[in-house]
Amino acid sequence: MRLILTTLIALSLAGTAGAARADLAGEKDINAGLLAVAAADKIRRECGDLSGRFWAARSYANQLKDLAAKRGYSDAQIEAYVNDSAEKAKMRERRNAYFKSKGASNLDAASLCRLGRDEIKNRSRIGSFLKAK
Repeated sequence: MRLILTTLIALSLAGTAGAARADLAGEKDINAGLLAVAAADKIRRECGDLSGRFWAARSYANQLKDLAAKRGYSDAQIEAYVNDSAEKAKMRERRNAYFKSKGASNLDAASLCRLGRDEIKNRSRIGSFLKAK
């Protein structure tokens, strides 16, 4: 009986987390923000001439989390979404597509450095998370 109850609770929670991932995936503004953070992070890791503005990125990520919470998502649902390996892979694909649309490649540090400098110069959201060393 205890095993059945535990299994039912686990299945119920898994269904809720899955629904949250699907719903959060449809939040275009939140996902655009996550994309900006992911792009800036990749650029700062690959480009030795640029560094990250960690407090700015962290503050913005917290704003995105607060926005999701205001829309009714629980902390557990938000964490499940951002830590989901399939969603992380989708985000990498979107990030790499963004790089390609800007003439850069996730495999070419020089192109990411150029893109990062352009993002800073244009005062874009991505650029707000980067700074020249």
